[in-house]
Amino acid sequence: MKFTLRHKDPASQARVGLLETDHGPVHTPIFMPVGTAATVKGIYHRDVRDEARAQIILANTYHLYLRPGMEIIEKAGGVHRFSTWEGPMLTDSGGFQVFSLAACRKLKEEGCHFRSHIDGSKHLFTPESVIDTERTIGADIMMAFDECPPGDAPRDYAAKSLALTERWLDRCFERYAQTAPKYGHYQALFPIVQGCTYPDLRVRAAENVLQYDADGYAIGGLAVGEPTETMYEMIEVVNAILPEDRPRYLMGVGTPVNILEGIARGVDMFDCVMPTRNGRNGQLFTAEGVINIRNKKWEDDFSPIDPAGTAFVDTLYSKAYLHHLCVCGEMLAAEIASLHNIAFYLRLVGMAREHIAAGDFKAWKETTIPKLQRRL
Repeated sequence: MKFTLRHKDPASQARVGLLETDHGPVHTPIFMPVGTAATVKGIYHRDVRDEARAQIILANTYHLYLRPGMEIIEKAGGVHRFSTWEGPMLTDSGGFQVFSLAACRKLKEEGCHFRSHIDGSKHLFTPESVIDTERTIGADIMMAFDECPPGDAPRDYAAKSLALTERWLDRCFERYAQTAPKYGHYQALFPIVQGCTYPDLRVRAAENVLQYDADGYAIGGLAVGEPTETMYEMIEVVNAILPEDRPRYLMGVGTPVNILEGIARGVDMFDCVMPTRNGRNGQLFTAEGVINIRNKKWEDDFSPIDPAGTAFVDTLYSKAYLHHLCVCGEMLAAEIASLHNIAFYLRLVGMAREHIAAGDFKAWKETTIPKLQRRL
């Protein structure tokens, strides 16, 4: 895996890069649509690729481990063949799901004991088993197993959690070195920088991951309840330490504004469920602001969903028609809204790349953000 920096913005930390994987190139900064169960919910792969112009998607280790299970995925020849997604793919490690299952999991030195949210069955994730699982899934980029503490965690808890994550990280890389890809393509392993909202812990974590000389690095444990400005501060602290010649991935973030602010601070890769989850509930992100398409005001608005959009749904369907589908509970409403939102996110990062290359990203960001924050 190779990462090449192509442009830097003179007035911020924003950068344009090229990440080359065995399943194709990824131009950064990039947004990765979330495909939890090896599918972006409610959208054909064809439309995710051709209309939204997604370059890479994300799948979830925890969910694929439970369903369909590793035996099925291995028989299929890996997640790319199983799902028919031909482009690059990233798998998270299940650490965030462990965090969200606080009521039915126990953390120990060996790993995490948890009960399935599907049938209550007992399972154990260890750093070694997670690497084995991600090898079997076969994504181009694998994430190390970690604990994701809540954003308001006390310092003593955050410190203990980070120490556990660092010991697990050592075991992840040891297992990674002992194993090989199963399907003939290279798999990178990214460590995750934790440390909650404590700058000294973030510095320690960022300095610690450098020893692995990894293909890329992730920033985890943000957008989990902490103030937005604190999140930005932690990104700055970490990116001041992480190497410039490797991609930086901010996990689970976020709104369009969060993404532009993350890019300005040197982040290259993003993922979030917001475009599809909010789309299924009638919220649309547009170049002029946020729309709740369920509102009656759109009932007789026959203008395109987003005249500036790049997906066919943006100009093919009117706001009035999508409003009608939403209030009727039609499945097509969720598909149209989800595809529109993903296309919007990808168009936004594409425009960011263009403005970074042109040298005027900061000025463009400052005029764009007020529009993105409007409620229409």
